[in-house]
Amino acid sequence: MSLRLRTISREEHLAFIRSLPSASHMQVPSWADVKAEWRNESIGWFDDRGQIVGAGLVLYRQLPKVKRYLAYLPEGPVIDWFDPNLEGWLRPMLDHLKGKGAFTVKMGPPVIIRRWQAETIKNAIAAGEAKRLRDVEADWYEPRAIDTADRLRRMGWQQGEDGGAGFGDVQPRYVFQVPLANRSLDDVLKGFNQLWRRNIKKAEKSGVEIVQGGYDDLPVFHQLYLETAERDQFIPRPLSYFQRQWTALAAEDPNRMRLYLAYHDGDALAGTTMITVGQHVWYSYGASTVHKREVQPNNAIQWRMMRDAYALGATVYDLRGISDTLDESDHLFGLIRFKVGTGGQAAEYLGEWDFPLNKLLHKALDMYMQRR
Repeated sequence: MSLRLRTISREEHLAFIRSLPSASHMQVPSWADVKAEWRNESIGWFDDRGQIVGAGLVLYRQLPKVKRYLAYLPEGPVIDWFDPNLEGWLRPMLDHLKGKGAFTVKMGPPVIIRRWQAETIKNAIAAGEAKRLRDVEADWYEPRAIDTADRLRRMGWQQGEDGGAGFGDVQPRYVFQVPLANRSLDDVLKGFNQLWRRNIKKAEKSGVEIVQGGYDDLPVFHQLYLETAERDQFIPRPLSYFQRQWTALAAEDPNRMRLYLAYHDGDALAGTTMITVGQHVWYSYGASTVHKREVQPNNAIQWRMMRDAYALGATVYDLRGISDTLDESDHLFGLIRFKVGTGGQAAEYLGEWDFPLNKLLHKALDMYMQRR
């Protein structure tokens, strides 16, 4: 099959995404409005019959002082990654992006290589023999993913470095997911560890109330988020970012983004945002205060989101990024420990890949990013 690629309208792009069970929330047209500081373009692949068979959201970031761009497709494009003729998909894309002034292309194939069950991870932590998740025998492998990686290397794509932590790429290589397909909510609850179930019961008995908020509640969430940023020592996004995200995603689909807040006796204790595309639901941002932590609002708010995801017909509830560290002294260990309590699965993606269209400019960008 020969494929043609061209710029497509947002309507064509969205119609294709809606025809699929799921796609990354970073590959829907409205994500371009969230990332307003980037130029954007929707591209589509067409077969011999003129039918659209693939799509991608491209974000362009201009280099200072020159009209050359980094072209980035976060968690995309949405194509047949297991096609033996992968070059037939990617070569037209590279030619198109080069014509648009791109000096390098970065993409994140939405391909999972392997998965580890929560029980496997808990046993590995207890044994203390492996310091990294990648050193633990996985419960499931996708052999076609290895073929895809080999094809990318032969084409000249370079795999991004993650520094061993899983967070070196722009998007996390390791994520934690709770499967919902073919399970009852009671099955999901039974899959939680004892601490999670106990904390959910404690929140209920303490009178923690989980409410679904709206645009006007974003400042409440943001105050919690600022406290979280100070406590966990990361640079917070401004309130305007979440307001723009809400406006952009809701305009495309009223169910695309949701806000949840946990209250106790009128005090806002925790807040989360949730994003839905098809049958895939993501826990996107979370925030909390240390005030009244003993009433366990964080477990309660996650359980509410999982139940709502289930009601929406989701097949997976995605808790997003984890480090692959199994070292209890590592400051990132708490993240995987919290998420393992859901009884879900850790998953490793293929990671992000770069194709230098201009090797000199690509090297300059590499040096700049290393100095930051």
